Amino acid sequence: MLNKKKTKIKAQKEKSRLSLHTLLAMAFIIFTVIASGLLLIEVAFLEKFYYYFKIQETKNIASELIKAYDTDEFEETMRSVSFSNQICISVIDSRNYVLYQSDVMGNRCLLHGWHNYLFQIQQEVKNSETGTICMNVFDEQINMKTLVLGSVIGDVQNPDGYMLFNTALEPVGTTVLLLKRLLLMIAILLLVAGFIIALILANRLSVPIIQITESAKRMAHGQYDTEFKGGGYKEVDELAQTLTYAEHEISKVDTMQRDLIANVSHDLRTPLTMLKAYAEMIRDLSGDNPVKRNAHLQVIIEETDRLTMLVNDILDLSKLENGSQKLEPTTFDVTAWMTEICSRYKGVSEQMGYHLSFTPDESREVTCDAGKMERVVCNLINNAINYTGDDKQVFVKQINTEQGVRIEVRDTGAGIEEDKIKKIFDKYYRSENHKREVVGTGLGLSIVKAILKLHNYGYGVRSKLGEGSVFWFEIR
Repeated sequence: MLNKKKTKIKAQKEKSRLSLHTLLAMAFIIFTVIASGLLLIEVAFLEKFYYYFKIQETKNIASELIKAYDTDEFEETMRSVSFSNQICISVIDSRNYVLYQSDVMGNRCLLHGWHNYLFQIQQEVKNSETGTICMNVFDEQINMKTLVLGSVIGDVQNPDGYMLFNTALEPVGTTVLLLKRLLLMIAILLLVAGFIIALILANRLSVPIIQITESAKRMAHGQYDTEFKGGGYKEVDELAQTLTYAEHEISKVDTMQRDLIANVSHDLRTPLTMLKAYAEMIRDLSGDNPVKRNAHLQVIIEETDRLTMLVNDILDLSKLENGSQKLEPTTFDVTAWMTEICSRYKGVSEQMGYHLSFTPDESREVTCDAGKMERVVCNLINNAINYTGDDKQVFVKQINTEQGVRIEVRDTGAGIEEDKIKKIFDKYYRSENHKREVVGTGLGLSIVKAILKLHNYGYGVRSKLGEGSVFWFEIR
């Protein structure tokens, strides 16, 4: 299974050969090349764009002026448009009289000999099917291309007159050339800057992730003091913090695992050593002595029971923690249930001098897994017996609340230090004041914790040095 996982990881690495650094650099470079390409396209087609938009603009002006022809503000509007857009505008009526003439550039039309063209253009407009003409004319006198546009006023078949326009198409020849050079320089600078920025950003984004990856590899090999450094931006900083937290938790789990193995080994070694020793004693010494043999066999039975109990606790805790054990809830009277459990400890009271007292509340029905919750109560009582004081008193109390039923188990022992209370439910943790009157496996409170978490019930402990401890849980 492990070899398959390694092979799969290796295949994934081979599939994704491009590094993040390369991908980021390529992405920024491609973006820069596309942006520069668009600028170069604009340089190549700048004149065509200019001609197209100039023609469209002139057509729109002509359309607006034709609409305003019969208004009182027509002449003023015409002159304003002519001046602001550098357009020479002439209006000829149906009898070929020039009604309006709006010149630019010091009473001079842009097209040399514009007046000589008027009637020729008027005739072409008149003969056109659409009532509109648009053409480019090269004026040799001023060495310039001009746009000539003519349109009928009114109905095409029976026009009221003609409106003729003349505007320069190349008044910005030098400017266009300058713009081309400028845009070309911008495109080159953009390419160079794009490559530099791509490399800087790729390093800025990828180097911290590469460092975190290397740190994660060291952590995977058991170096839990590895430092995860962020990259100065939010996402990588959060990733570094998350991995640092994960490292801390994994370190705790690893420590607990080592402690678990050490404790289990210790607890297994003791009964196994006893089993072997007493078996050898029976073989070598007491085999023919029934009294000694029975005593030795009793020790073997007790150690076997202890060993069985330890193994069962380990297996049960493992099942509870991995979720393989399911709850089997039933509804029952919690007061009668607690009374019956506490009554079983009469034998302990008689043989070992312990006194267990149960204080019930009013009867109340609850719904939970009675078998597993019984184990919780018994483990807490056993724990109290282990830790109680010289008076050998253990107090169990039922408290009905609005949310459910609270069960408290109190001992009169030495108590638990405040900084160690949070560890009390950990596997194999035992207080330094532990007493061995009742044998345990060190997993009782861990099993309590697992069962209560499985039920999603609240639990905890209150303790004061010299006054004992109170373990509690709530059935809701």
